[in-house]
Amino acid sequence: MKNSKGSTYKRFLKRPLDIILSSIAIIVLSPVFLIVALLVKVKLGGPVIFKQERPGLNEEIFTMYKFRTMTDERDNNGNLLPNHLRHTRFGRILRSTSLDELPELLNVFKGDMSLIGPRPLLIDYLPLYNEYQKHRHDVRPGLSGLAQVMGRNAITWEEKFNYDIEYVENISFALDCQLIIRTITKVFKREDVNNSESVTMERFRGTVNK
Repeated sequence: MKNSKGSTYKRFLKRPLDIILSSIAIIVLSPVFLIVALLVKVKLGGPVIFKQERPGLNEEIFTMYKFRTMTDERDNNGNLLPNHLRHTRFGRILRSTSLDELPELLNVFKGDMSLIGPRPLLIDYLPLYNEYQKHRHDVRPGLSGLAQVMGRNAITWEEKFNYDIEYVENISFALDCQLIIRTITKVFKREDVNNSESVTMERFRGTVNK
């Protein structure tokens, strides 16, 4: 049985709150945006903003913004070096502190994303989801979500997707408030980030038991 209060929040209140809170965050954090952008330009070069296509609500594709965390170093043939060779200590710090994700607030303001929801993943993963996992796209993807506060990079893909669907089925104002607070706490404590995955996460290759 659906939570009527949760449905009302999802339909009428969640988006306006995203607009208000993302606007406030962009204004308050504008000095941080500027400092990080300048550091990225000096240490990693341009462009400062990394753009990538990701699936959002109802699997519609949007352009997600992040601060770049890798250099553009190439081999003798002009091909980009593997990710782990293009990462610098500065880039790893940006990822572990989640500062690279600040530009996603612009995605929230535009309506591509929400403050809270399942994280937007690669387009390549879309054919790999089973019918249950596909429901993660029934809501806008989030800057953070239940899976992030429950383990972030320290849990399996299947566990992440289970948390994503749990959120989709239980969305509410109280839950979003709780997850925002827990996200801020985890970011400051830098919890649940595996060192081996702070550079790049292991790819999702599909769930064996579908």
